[in-house]
Amino acid sequence: MNPIRVGLLGLGTAGGGTYDILLRNREEIARRAGREIHVVAAAVRNLDKARARVGDAIRLGTDPQAVVDATDVEIVVELMGGIEPARSLILSAIRQGKHVVTANKALLALHGNEIFAEAQKQGVMVAFEAAVAGGIPIIKALREGLTANRIQWIAGIINGTSNFILTRMREAGASFAEALAEAQALGYAEADPTFDIEGIDAAHKLTIMAAIAFGMPMHFEQAYTEGISQLTADDIRYAEEFGYRIKLLGICRRTSEGVELRVHPTLIPQQQLIANVNGVMNAVLVRGDAVGSTLYYGAGAGAEPTGSSVVADLVDVTRMHTADPDHRVPHLAFQANRVTEVRVLPISAVRTSYYLRLRAVDRPGVLADVTRILAEQGISIEAMLQREPPQGEQQVDVVILTHRTVESALTAALERIEALDSIAGPVVRIRMEALAS
Repeated sequence: MNPIRVGLLGLGTAGGGTYDILLRNREEIARRAGREIHVVAAAVRNLDKARARVGDAIRLGTDPQAVVDATDVEIVVELMGGIEPARSLILSAIRQGKHVVTANKALLALHGNEIFAEAQKQGVMVAFEAAVAGGIPIIKALREGLTANRIQWIAGIINGTSNFILTRMREAGASFAEALAEAQALGYAEADPTFDIEGIDAAHKLTIMAAIAFGMPMHFEQAYTEGISQLTADDIRYAEEFGYRIKLLGICRRTSEGVELRVHPTLIPQQQLIANVNGVMNAVLVRGDAVGSTLYYGAGAGAEPTGSSVVADLVDVTRMHTADPDHRVPHLAFQANRVTEVRVLPISAVRTSYYLRLRAVDRPGVLADVTRILAEQGISIEAMLQREPPQGEQQVDVVILTHRTVESALTAALERIEALDSIAGPVVRIRMEALAS
């Protein structure tokens, strides 16, 4: 059988890793796919650099549209990143009847509904395993492995940069700024790390997983996003004293009122396996009604972990290349005509537990005022910690863990607490999740 022919848009970190794997494991991949997979063309920014890597084995050029339009390219692999021209190139490939593989989580989170609708219309596949959690096959698990389950919730450490920073803050007692500088020096964080540290990258990935888990369209614009830039070493330390770790989690949960879709720092019990995922590693915890909880762990970025997922998609597309479109796995796991709108809950409607840190004047009656306000909002206290003030100081840290409550009630309570003349500055609020059944 003739090889299937691939065009790469990008030959950088992910593209280079994909090319290397296809070359190194060529025979093994062909045995699995049923035919060989050949890269015949690539669009690159730097021709000299690319030529030094691949020689004359493939056609190289700087025009990605030329690769999309090439008559000998059957699958287009988009590894450029960004929104444009990636979106236009992918839609062009689809309209030419070509299958697409992409690792572009931001593009899918923002324009996936349009891209999947066009692919459905044209009868082609769009595969995107590498868009979420690098080398971890979480998309395949959600779309196929867990298809018997009604997914109840997903909680994931899905940004390695933020996880590295939080790990260093805990292990070394570093400040956020110090841990970020270390991450940048090691190449884990970009010069502009906003997408990573403010939770935007994680929200892109969570949007994709939620759509597959719950059979809903992409709704990135409705995801609640909060990053880690305001966390302090004090909060990391206090969480440890209570038996918790702080992780930046992406959480989606099915409730009777709608779907929660949120990214934020979260206290999770130290005994949870996911609490012990450190450094730049990723992990995704999925709860299904039949299987219970399953954990997926591995490298969330890097040339070959990402390339591993891209090649897995290429094998899947090669196997199903000539299949009837109605017999392929749907893009979002559910049949296209069964993907339905679901209400995404605002953060004010979410129910969870909370870690609160107050800076209070050390005098009688202060805690009584705080606990009274919480009680009047129906918020009960699980645990409390108060430190003696350093010598000569009149203010002390008070840390409170609450039982589950609706966020709007806590917000109302905190507004009243912060108005007390005995409370200095805003109250630190961090959500807590037990991640139990």
